[in-house]
Formats: sequence, structure tokens, C-alpha cells
Amino acid sequence: MTDRATVAALEARLVNAWPSFEVELADGWLLRFAEGYSKRANSATAIVPGARLDPDLLAHMRRSFDERGLPVCVRLTGLEDEACDAVLAGAGLVLHDPSLVMVAGLDATLARDPAMIVRPVAKPSWIAAAAAAYGGDKADGDKLGRIVRQIRQPAAFASLLLDGEAAAFGFAVAERGYVGLYDIVVAPNLRGLGLGRRLVTGLMAWGRDAGATRAYLQMREANEVAHGLYRSLGFATAYRYTQRVPADDSGRVATTAPAAINRQDKASEAVGDA
Repeated sequence: MTDRATVAALEARLVNAWPSFEVELADGWLLRFAEGYSKRANSATAIVPGARLDPDLLAHMRRSFDERGLPVCVRLTGLEDEACDAVLAGAGLVLHDPSLVMVAGLDATLARDPAMIVRPVAKPSWIAAAAAAYGGDKADGDKLGRIVRQIRQPAAFASLLLDGEAAAFGFAVAERGYVGLYDIVVAPNLRGLGLGRRLVTGLMAWGRDAGATRAYLQMREANEVAHGLYRSLGFATAYRYTQRVPADDSGRVATTAPAAINRQDKASEAVGDA
């Protein structure tokens, strides 16, 4: 059974750590819009335990997304009423991209990697390099910059150097005892060298030094390599979530879904985010 208190605590931190451009509240649901950049910033998610969803509310959500040129995307975290999934299925929305939220404790043995550069704000050079490493539609540095510049909690924007050149990127946000790890990516030509592990460990150490006792992250459930890495670093699944999104006539995910929904999984190393 989903621990709704844990879900609510982590989902609230997610909203602060990965801001969208616009938000709308509707009967216990938070609708977020960021011009299609990433699923989590362009979705409707329950923020009140037991939040319900009926056809009228779903129609309202569809209109709100449609007004912004986006298909509706509803994240199901287990915080919502159990009947919501049936409402969405009955409306023709299909399940897509099951993901995991994982949590690990932070201990004194963690150490920052001497090859990792950390800054409290994202410089234009970091944004450009990180976006280029993501590739695909996540290569949009303008939208990435607009998102990270809205973060108000203590943050660490990290670059891991290899032979003096930035080879891996990611950032962490500390809030109320947790540190969230976001957008971990390794340059495409340098993957498989253990750089992701070094970067993640360094960001966990930063979080501990910032006062956090636990780290959290999100990853696609199908990413077996990332799952193995995070398990080896002490992460365990806190909860699972998925999305329901429009389908085409064949029942597959609609090709009009935000680019991030269709291709974001190709952008990062095996330690990518959901």
C-alpha cells in the first residue's frame, strides 16, 4: 500500500525543485505547464490525499492543457483516489512510462569528488553544456534555464571534470531534510566509465553537508542499468507512479504528446530522470 504521507512530502518538494512556468489548482489537483519541457513540469498531479476525478474535472484539465498547445498528461502517484485510474482509462487515456521515486539515507562516509565543480546557481555555460549532453528535445537550453532559475531552495549545479573537461552534469536541491537529485547526465561519448556514480555520490555528499538526511530521485522503471546503480548506492523504492496520456487510433501513445514524453528517455545516460 502506498504511504500517502511520504508521497505528499516528496511531491511537494518536487514542485519546488523542478518549477514549471505556470500552475493551476483544481479540486485537489495541481496542473503544471512548461511548454512541453519534461513530463513532470507538464502534468496534472493530485496534491490532496484522496483527490477525486470525474469527467467534468477531466474535461477542465483537457481544456487547460489544450489552451497551451499540450495534450493532457495525468500523473498517478497513489495520492489520488483509487477510482481515478478507471476514469482516465474510460476516457481513452493510456498508461505510459511507469517510474519510480527512490530514497536513500545519507551517511558520513559520503565524500565530494575532487573533480566535481559545484555552484549555487546555474551559469549560462552550465545550462548550455548540460542541455547539449541531454540532446533531443531536452537540448533546449532556454527552457532548461527558465526552469532552474526559478528554484528558490539551496541548490548545487554540478559538473564533473574528466581530463579538465566537463563530462557529466546534474543538480541537487535541498529542502526540509531531503536532497533531490535531478537531471543527471553524462556526455554521450563518455558513458560507461562510472562518471554517473561519481556525480551522484558527490551530490549526495553535498546534500548531507546542506543538512539533509535523505536523498530522493526519480527514474524510469524500465531503466535497469540505472536501477542497479541506485540500488548499489542504497536507494530503495518509496513509491511508483505512471502517467495517463492520449492515445492515437491504434491505442498507442499519441504522437502529439509533448516531445519529452516521447523522447526524453533517450536523452540521458542510464541514470536519467523521469
